[in-house]
Amino acid sequence: MDQTPIQQTVIRQVSVLQAFAWLVLGMRDLTELRWVSLAHGLVLALFGAVITLIAHDRFWLLAGALSGFLFMAPVLAASLYALSRDLENKEPIAWKTIWRTWSRWQDSHQDKRSNDYWCMVQFGLLLAIAATGWVLTSAALITLLSPDPIRSPVDFLRYVVAAKEGWLFEAWLAFGGVMAAPIFASSVVTMPLLVDRRISLLQAVLLSWSVVLKNPLPMAAWAAVLLVMTLLGLCSLLLGLVFIVPLLGHASWHAYRDLVDADHLPPRQVDSHALETPAVR
Repeated sequence: MDQTPIQQTVIRQVSVLQAFAWLVLGMRDLTELRWVSLAHGLVLALFGAVITLIAHDRFWLLAGALSGFLFMAPVLAASLYALSRDLENKEPIAWKTIWRTWSRWQDSHQDKRSNDYWCMVQFGLLLAIAATGWVLTSAALITLLSPDPIRSPVDFLRYVVAAKEGWLFEAWLAFGGVMAAPIFASSVVTMPLLVDRRISLLQAVLLSWSVVLKNPLPMAAWAAVLLVMTLLGLCSLLLGLVFIVPLLGHASWHAYRDLVDADHLPPRQVDSHALETPAVR
């Protein structure tokens, strides 16, 4: 029996240190694109500033909301993947690449009821639900179990992180890890794959899990890099996100290209005049 296109997809093995190569390639793309790329980080930094202003005196909410940013990052970086793809293909780079990615990625789909037509929207909604679940879990843990009200970062450090009694901080980290691990495995290459190829959401998620299962240590190292760099951005009064968000977005594209050989899958056209290609079922 012939293999279906998705079964023919090759998952490559990489070394633990490959994460640093992806960062170098991401820096190359960022240097080439400059403000077209940095604008993404600026927008997210401003969004983070709005969250901080709203929840500045409710740090239990602020901690959950900002950490929930990690859950949504793969979707928010969609146009960064498209920009790296255009650089790779030596196509002209312009702001219209960002516009096409967010508004016209489905133009080549004639059947609006097909699974792959709505796949990016579905994935974004799933990550939003996961992020909301973490915000609520984080808020419940901190408000119900903390011995004192948590209203500021100093309160969080004093009564949660440095608490001499109890296991609140450890429980908070453990719950976060339990929720983050499957989300990471489900999304490590999913969004770049959906941006690049005509494939259903389920197929993309299964391929993402295959990547993690075939490269457990490299993916653990990559997750650590993403976490540490994002925390640096958050701890720099959000200013670091202006640089870190586009860097990690471009690097994630190169991670996808290194890990998955998807060239045999039909491309996801964003040009409304592109010829229709059959979707992968």
